[in-house]
Amino acid sequence: MTDAPLSIALVGSGFLARARAAAWRKIVGARVTAVCSRTPESATSFAASEDIPIAAANLDELLARDDVEAVDVCVPNRVHREVVERAARAGKHILCTKPLAAYVGQDLAPEAGEEAVGEQDREAMLSVAVADAQAMVSAAAESGVILAYAENWVHAPSIQRAARLAAASGGSLLEMRGWEGHSGSHSEYSMRWVHAGGGALLRLGAHPIGAMLYLKREEGLRRDGAPILPVAVSAEVADLTLNDALNDENCRVARGWVDVENWGCCVISFSDGSRGVAYGSDNKLGGMQSRLELSGSNFYLECNLSPNDLVRAYASDEDVFDGEYLMEKLDSRAGWSTPIPDESWSSGQFAMLEDFRDAIREGRAPRSDGELGLAVTRVVYAAYLAAS
Repeated sequence: MTDAPLSIALVGSGFLARARAAAWRKIVGARVTAVCSRTPESATSFAASEDIPIAAANLDELLARDDVEAVDVCVPNRVHREVVERAARAGKHILCTKPLAAYVGQDLAPEAGEEAVGEQDREAMLSVAVADAQAMVSAAAESGVILAYAENWVHAPSIQRAARLAAASGGSLLEMRGWEGHSGSHSEYSMRWVHAGGGALLRLGAHPIGAMLYLKREEGLRRDGAPILPVAVSAEVADLTLNDALNDENCRVARGWVDVENWGCCVISFSDGSRGVAYGSDNKLGGMQSRLELSGSNFYLECNLSPNDLVRAYASDEDVFDGEYLMEKLDSRAGWSTPIPDESWSSGQFAMLEDFRDAIREGRAPRSDGELGLAVTRVVYAAYLAAS
């Protein structure tokens, strides 16, 4: 393994890229050396604020640099395939944020309009999204580069510890229940299918789905040398804030969803007969909740990514802890809260970046690879089809 730090370039300069830049700064043996964005001005501004040496004028210029070994793709869902394929052809290793691929109307004519995207036949959505994900996996394989799927749940310390305990038990995972919920995004881009490619099931439910597919894959490989695969999906989706009786002044969760759901739940049937129940919700107050429960033939495990009670705090009013970050999506700072010491650690973000670094240096597949991202894409859009 070389002693030189891994040279990373960020593609994108939005919220995610800023969070990722901060996380990469804490990873030993890696450094962000370049960034590109939709405009040169955005890249220049971002590079200056994040102390990144190089602001490339565009993606082509970035990918042409010999001193860039890998790219961290932090761009909207609609351009994941394009960026990943171009990076693969340039010989760069790739970390792509979730979802690996999404349906955003890429098969529709421009004149169809934004409304047509959310109204598209769900079977067509499934076909297009899976084809995009498969193309990305194939592009990386053909170019001999690593494609990592940025699913932090797979790397979370609590889930990795549970995975080791499940393996040590010698038992079988019979039932998995996982969810992520918070009070919802107020971003216009999350409200429309044309931007996000789906609602709560895709944005939030993809996390527990990814963890479940990973755990069953590992169980099968460990036991029989072949992954245990999902074979069927049933689902329901809904917008729970359409109730006319809701008072806007009293409603503390996000509203205004245009053509995507703010609640989605799916049941995954696996080839060994086990089941996984996953849901995502934009209707939970009190901060982010990310949880996975694992029921085995001789064990039971609970994984709390958020909240966890390493620190518990009480504030008599909103201003007591003024200036201190407590936890993601906390709608009120008064009363009891659980200020997580380091969300990037407990959520698996740091371990995910470290695994990507090590996979490149060791010439191995990452723990969360493109094939997992492809499998999650297939399950999520099969769930949308089942719910239609």
